[in-house]
Amino acid sequence: MATTPTSSPLHDVRDGDPMLARPFQIRRTRKDTYDTVSLQLKPPDGDDGFPFEPGQFNMLYAYGVGEVPISISGNPAKNDSLVHTIRAVGAATRALTSLKVGDSVGVRGPFGKGWPVEAVAGNDVVVITGGIGLAPLRPAIYQLLAHREEYGKVVLLYGARTPEDILFRRNLEKWRSRFDIETALTVDRAARSWKGNVGVVTQLIPRAVFDPLHCVAFVCGPEIMMRFTVMELIKRGVAENNIFVSMERNMKCGIGLCGHCQLGSSFVCKDGPVYCYEDVRDSFRKREM
Repeated sequence: MATTPTSSPLHDVRDGDPMLARPFQIRRTRKDTYDTVSLQLKPPDGDDGFPFEPGQFNMLYAYGVGEVPISISGNPAKNDSLVHTIRAVGAATRALTSLKVGDSVGVRGPFGKGWPVEAVAGNDVVVITGGIGLAPLRPAIYQLLAHREEYGKVVLLYGARTPEDILFRRNLEKWRSRFDIETALTVDRAARSWKGNVGVVTQLIPRAVFDPLHCVAFVCGPEIMMRFTVMELIKRGVAENNIFVSMERNMKCGIGLCGHCQLGSSFVCKDGPVYCYEDVRDSFRKREM
């Protein structure tokens, strides 16, 4: 059975000051959906790469506009570039998604505690996500598949609002073609031309093939989606201490000083954003946590 990881977060202290943003240059942009863009960033010249753990985040600064926390969505095995997938929902994120190749972005991080991918080796792993929640989980999926022999069944259940909102289509097509990972997609609503599942992502859980007694679940998405997903997993027989959720909040400093992301006695930016559900059960059950 899996246990809560005890490893400390991997903070970037190479510059000495965790509040000092470093300038990264945009190497490539990709429009994933009508309101979501992925930025591939090049580390500063002379930098030895950007190691990170799946599930960690950076503070991204759009010069002259503001700073926002964004999860890292790239492959942790490729640290010569940094990928962030950003949905335009506010001034800073709209500014970031409007940048072009060659523009600069300020980067602080990586911050936080990520998905316990290595710690759960030997178990079945079920990844359940909705909407842009696939972005923080993509590095974990990369790592799971890179070390596929170390795990039992690997299941990915992904839900989006519409077919047009589906992220990382090339990745999903590739994963669905593999025989060593079960991948299922669903959308909340669709036109008649859509040939896939229609309904909320929790409807996929009863049909997924995994051993609930030897299973670990990674869950990320909208609050209501995560709440009902956890309920369905527990109903299926998955232990609460084997369910991990991402509880991103209004993070400002990234190092637990400002208090914006305080969750009881915990600070999401340094003690999370990934938590064992058993540890945050009471807070998780509250609406607008």
